[in-house]
Amino acid sequence: MSFVRDQMVGCLTAAQALEVERHRARVRVAGVVTHRQRPGTAKGVYFLNLEDETGLLNIVVLPDVWARHREVVRKSPALVIEGRLEFHDGVTNIVARSFEPIGVQTVQSRDFR
Repeated sequence: MSFVRDQMVGCLTAAQALEVERHRARVRVAGVVTHRQRPGTAKGVYFLNLEDETGLLNIVVLPDVWARHREVVRKSPALVIEGRLEFHDGVTNIVARSFEPIGVQTVQSRDFR
């Protein structure tokens, strides 16, 4: 992300977002999606991890937001995410409201057997 950081206008880094101490503050962040999960017990809520050059962020995607942005969230390797910070039991999450894909080129992994 450091190579495209100057293009991410208005985006906080993961470290900056984690320093914001105001519950429900609106934030805009950008990073590479390291994984997506939807546990069966989560009532349709999806969880993403977003990584940039400064760290990781937990992203919560509620079912209605997932339905509106499904294609972008499922297929984009890197995203700009707007949402609100949420603090619960010592964990900081961003509850996502909107997504934009970041055009990054990916390379195939080198798999060893």
